[in-house]
Amino acid sequence: MAGGRWGRVSPGRDFGWLWAACAASALGTGLAFSAFPLLAITVLHKGAAEVASLAAIGAAVGAAVAVPLGPWVEFRRKRSVMVAMDLVRCAALLSVPFAYALGRLGLAQLLLVSVVVAAADITFGAAAGACLKALVRPEAMVAAQARLESTTWTATVVGPPLGGALITLLGPVATVAADAVSYLLSAAGIRAIRGREPRPGREERTGARSGARLGDLVEGWRHVLAHPQLRPLFLHTVLVNALIMATAPLLAVLMLGPLGFTPWQYGLAFAVPCLGGLIGARLAPGLVDRFGRHRVLLVSGSLRVCWPVGLAFVRPGVGGLLLVMAVQFALITCIGVFNPVFAAHRLRLTETGRVARTLTAWSVSGKAATATLTALWGVLAGLVGLRAAIALAGALLLATPLLLPRREAPTDTCSTPGLTRVSER
Repeated sequence: MAGGRWGRVSPGRDFGWLWAACAASALGTGLAFSAFPLLAITVLHKGAAEVASLAAIGAAVGAAVAVPLGPWVEFRRKRSVMVAMDLVRCAALLSVPFAYALGRLGLAQLLLVSVVVAAADITFGAAAGACLKALVRPEAMVAAQARLESTTWTATVVGPPLGGALITLLGPVATVAADAVSYLLSAAGIRAIRGREPRPGREERTGARSGARLGDLVEGWRHVLAHPQLRPLFLHTVLVNALIMATAPLLAVLMLGPLGFTPWQYGLAFAVPCLGGLIGARLAPGLVDRFGRHRVLLVSGSLRVCWPVGLAFVRPGVGGLLLVMAVQFALITCIGVFNPVFAAHRLRLTETGRVARTLTAWSVSGKAATATLTALWGVLAGLVGLRAAIALAGALLLATPLLLPRREAPTDTCSTPGLTRVSER
């Protein structure tokens, strides 16, 4: 079946429901962008230290909580887990407007909700990866990942402005309530998938309840680090993402402080380039069809790290703003190409019975690395200056393509039986 501009093969109708569910939750997340820091500042009147701790501690503790959930997800029906995580996130977020209406909202509650949502996000993502592998044929996986990637970037572009308007009209907790409703819509979309998902075998469920659980906690990392193709991809992606995110606060301080950019200019500099992610995601399937998965992975993975070093040279005025936008547009376009190809490749190299644990380990490692390097680069900026710290991160990024696998993976690396594809009924 023709896939149009997304590729030669359609991922199928059941994937359409999964895509709709992810689109609903992505839009809700975009609407609620920076909602918790805004509530902490404008409603609770907290300072920079409290706001920073809200973001850092919530993500870090949530990632730690998610570690034992990886094995739990692996041995259960993935769609049921996804619906459960949507309902957990909805309930946690709805507690915020209720507490606000009663005049009882506090920083501790925001922190607890952040932890719950972060853990549920990781767990949902692990289950969604396993569900996607079961729903979509391998030849359509890049197209499916490209649609999900384009949805993420679209929500990033349109969500925050709409969220700002919603806050202006209805108050500071409106976007939190909208985000909660988006998870209900996501759960409804997942429930609408018609294909039957078989229950994991008795042996797997028994192992999950017995002494094998301790070993299951590290199975994801064990699998990744022992795999000749996944190990370099793991090191590359975790390091690249952490280095990029570590400089984001430094660039914000540089632009809003010494360079004198206004908040709306700063927002514009990062919102408009997100269109590059949409463009890159739409190009990815066609590039894979023409040049092959491995070549696109190598080229886009190498090109995406060439740009951030340019942010160390930003200057005041229109020229500086255009430089940031150009660098970010080039970076995000390359990311838009790389991410769906990488995500499809990672699923292809991971056996069905290990997907949830592998994705959980990958996500937890990424969040831990980002938190660590963000803190380290904050200290470094205090020692050598903002520009030098940003330049050093950019220089280190230039070396990361050496971690990419140089050889293409064998064709059949995941033949271990697992969930039957529900699209093949």
